[in-house]
Amino acid sequence: MARYTSSACRQCRREGTKLFLKGEKCYSQKCAVAKRPTPPGQHGQARQRKMSEYGLQLREKQKARRAYGLLETQFKLTYNKATKMKGVTGENLLQLLERRLDNVVYRAGFASSRAQARQLVNHGHFLIDGKKVDIPSYTVKENQVITVKKRSHEVEHFKQVREGSSRIIPKWLSVNADNLTATVSALPARDDVDFALQENMIVEFYSR
Repeated sequence: MARYTSSACRQCRREGTKLFLKGEKCYSQKCAVAKRPTPPGQHGQARQRKMSEYGLQLREKQKARRAYGLLETQFKLTYNKATKMKGVTGENLLQLLERRLDNVVYRAGFASSRAQARQLVNHGHFLIDGKKVDIPSYTVKENQVITVKKRSHEVEHFKQVREGSSRIIPKWLSVNADNLTATVSALPARDDVDFALQENMIVEFYSR
């Protein structure tokens, strides 16, 4: 399976905003976007040409895809699923992305980044309603309970999670750090996305 192997910070600099790809580093003064807020490459500091409408739409699509760690085909399939749901396509897309299991694990504070959350899910550390789920793209439903397996409680990473995290938990999740459980108490809303995004441009991009 194809995967991005270069610096994650280059992706944030390319999109001109924090995508929170490096965990705690993104919240510190070491953040690459804070230190070098220009696109990567030798021409990054040069004056940028005015971007076309297509270019703006492409950048918003790339920003969302990179933030959630999806390949192009995965992202397009998610978009196609959003178009078949009732309601506004752009908001449906964001809700589907937020409801991915790897994102829920990250947003609940059980991982420092979505990439780490995806790895933890792949390694089988989580149960959903008591059943093991190791598929990062699994779409969680309202009232489902995500739990760290009892056997995994002694893993050093989860010991640190129980000590607490300063990250803000979204209001659609109820988290018990002591028991390492998270309940989807509601479906995520548009305002729950943790980075700036114009989802209407993504819809326009795919509607060309």
